[in-house]
Amino acid sequence: MRLVLPRLYVILDAALLTVPEADCAQKLADAGVRLLQCRNKAASSRELFESSRRLSSLLVPQGVSFLVNDRADVASVVEATGVHVGQEDLSATAARQVMGTGKWVGVSTHNLEQFERAAATSADYIAVGPVFCTSTKTSPDPVVGIDFIRRVRTLTNKPVVAIGGITVDRAAEVIRAGADSVAVASDILRAPDPGRRARQYIELLEAANHAAAV
Repeated sequence: MRLVLPRLYVILDAALLTVPEADCAQKLADAGVRLLQCRNKAASSRELFESSRRLSSLLVPQGVSFLVNDRADVASVVEATGVHVGQEDLSATAARQVMGTGKWVGVSTHNLEQFERAAATSADYIAVGPVFCTSTKTSPDPVVGIDFIRRVRTLTNKPVVAIGGITVDRAAEVIRAGADSVAVASDILRAPDPGRRARQYIELLEAANHAAAV
């Protein structure tokens, strides 16, 4: 069965947080966010395990899908919904072996070759980007643009997640181009009220989805 993702996918990036991650996660859940990923590139294995365990035990019982970035072993131990791996991490196939069936495996891709390779695996969804210029990564890959989403949409039935530089003003355009979901970090986490900004996204994406279906 094809995975159906929420339109909004929030990346809870520790480098962007100004409040405790659990507090931020709860505010986002209260605002209606139903898909969150924990990303902490600077954490030790122990720190990542402890924060992921807190977030998993907080979010999953509320019906929020929770993923761990990079680390399939941590995601499995804390009983997260799944793991998201990049090009330098475990392959989707190896991550699946760690996670088992019934858990989500997402893969980041940055060009056509990587996308086609991911589409041939058991990955549940494929992220593409950066769609726009992004400031959340120190060495970002080249921008792929909206047209790339339109192109890869025809290559797979797997959900496509757009990531990188997405703002509330650009999100609807990304959905109209064929993305199933938009992954957002800084435009929500750096907002004066992240919960309010998340609600803006949810309302806007629901409207874009309705317009696309008409």
